Amino acid sequence: MAAALVTLALGLSACDGDEDGAAAEDTPAASTAEPETATSEPADAGADEEGGEEAPAGGDVAAPGTKFKVGDRAVVPFEYTSEKKGTVAVTVTAIEKGAESDMAAFGEKAAGMTPYFIKMKVENVGGTDMAYASLKLNGVVDGGGGTGVILIGDIPGKCDNEAAPAEFTTKGASYETCTLSATKGEAVTGASFDEGDAYSDAPVVWAN
Repeated sequence: MAAALVTLALGLSACDGDEDGAAAEDTPAASTAEPETATSEPADAGADEEGGEEAPAGGDVAAPGTKFKVGDRAVVPFEYTSEKKGTVAVTVTAIEKGAESDMAAFGEKAAGMTPYFIKMKVENVGGTDMAYASLKLNGVVDGGGGTGVILIGDIPGKCDNEAAPAEFTTKGASYETCTLSATKGEAVTGASFDEGDAYSDAPVVWAN
């Protein structure tokens, strides 16, 4: 199915969808507080003009709070399961705006939402076995806040959320995938990686 769940952060939180298609139910409101960005910087890196860390060299792991441009390559630690973890390089190649009609498969809860397609290339840097692992990014609106919407699913042909292939087990292996984001107002202009304790409060961000 094109979609499994839509959750509006303002007034809704994640719930189980039904077996016949996309579904969402009202639940207590979720917090709208935004995580603080990192203020410290490593000894060998300087701050950029916007207060984030400078982009590291090609093989260095990005520090929490690092800011990149769309098209830049960021190396981050990634743990999908306790057995599938390592280091990957993520390059956000494009953030494309879709049409409201693209959200039809998500049902009435998605009415009035505009989808955005966060397209990326993922490369196995550490050379560990991460076959079939799935990595997703979050949409970021102007000003650096989140979208307030959680989506599980994809839009076939426009934003296909692909898991890593069986061959994603060696250094240099790569694949392309897409994360679906959506809003009811502000445009999605960036994407963030917040996996793991180090990045949960200070995600790595790519912006146009």
